[in-house]
Amino acid sequence: MTGTLVLIEPYAHRAGGHYQHTLVALARARPGSLVIAPNGIAHETIATLHTARARLVTAPTGAFAATLFSTARLFRRLSVSGQRIFRSRRWPRPVRRLPHQITLLARCLVEAAALRTARCLAPSAGAVVILTASEALHGAAALLGGHSHLRFIHEAVTAEDAPVRLLGRLARRGEKRVLALYPTAAVRGQIAPVFPHLAGEVRPFAIDDGQRLTDAERDGGRTAFDIPLGETAVCLVGSWWPYKNIDVIDAALAQLKQPLHLVVTGSLLDNAVLARWRALPHVRLHTVPGPVCEAVVRLVYAAADAALVARYPGVGKESGLVMDTARYGVPLIVSDHDPDLTARLSGQPWARVFAATSPVDLAEVLHRTIHEPHPRPGPQAARLLGMPTAAEQADFLTAAYIRLRTKEPSC
Repeated sequence: MTGTLVLIEPYAHRAGGHYQHTLVALARARPGSLVIAPNGIAHETIATLHTARARLVTAPTGAFAATLFSTARLFRRLSVSGQRIFRSRRWPRPVRRLPHQITLLARCLVEAAALRTARCLAPSAGAVVILTASEALHGAAALLGGHSHLRFIHEAVTAEDAPVRLLGRLARRGEKRVLALYPTAAVRGQIAPVFPHLAGEVRPFAIDDGQRLTDAERDGGRTAFDIPLGETAVCLVGSWWPYKNIDVIDAALAQLKQPLHLVVTGSLLDNAVLARWRALPHVRLHTVPGPVCEAVVRLVYAAADAALVARYPGVGKESGLVMDTARYGVPLIVSDHDPDLTARLSGQPWARVFAATSPVDLAEVLHRTIHEPHPRPGPQAARLLGMPTAAEQADFLTAAYIRLRTKEPSC
């Protein structure tokens, strides 16, 4: 299939990460596509998108789109102020939740402004996709934006309260112009029952770009962190979000009986925890404060004999880090937080799974990694996890958009 894509990414201003990788990969797959980044684009991403011959837009086009975006910025400021004012538990729960409801409205208006811009600049695009969409007000975004679209919904962070639910019901007819894409069945299970009139499919968000780490990169990574040949290194990549189980890692590292290099990169790191790890007798800690660009992420993965992913039980959103290990060719140590992921990895020699709540189990896996290094995952690992190539994803998005436009009401 051919045809330009309209790729809307509200988080393109953040350096590195899962979202930027998919944005760039799709733009490369369809040169000349339109990238709309209403909150700006990270410098590194701009350079790569220019190489892909993408058209970049960072401001709304048209008076109505500009009004929508200005209102969204006002709501965002109100939300930030409200979170600061109402964070105390002395306030009733509905009051404490109010700023987050305003955030949902702000995100809807940003999406609508981007869709209006797409309508002006690419009226005959092969597909219009919001790569990181809000978990609410899907129909309102379509009606205000005046454009049918696909939307990747990565997780449900904020539930709708009564006023936002009412707005959603008033805009329900707009849901007929939307196809929701859920990266995992677990995310669909969270969101689809709340929006029974919203059509949706499960589709991985991560893309395999075939850019596996080379032996030269691996040598360079170990040299950069001064990790001697024959000593074992594990990396911990990404921000320490609440769904990541840093506690189980903390307790497991304290049980180590042999030396282990731990390379940590990301933002929102807990410096007190890092100081504790640095003081452990068998941990050799290397830190790279984030956010960092993809080149640095590759360097961190290249230095490691395995990547460590630990989440709390029940977290079912797609793990960009697990997908990274498959596409880079890095062995994996992962918690059994997601039964579907655990089933996919069962029997794979490059992946070792530990009980999500057991520091003892994780410590045993780390000791085994020190004595028996994992084999690297082969190119088939991406297929095992359901990861499409960029060309396959672009074709899927185009076909899905055609199906959506065919089914949508004429009025």
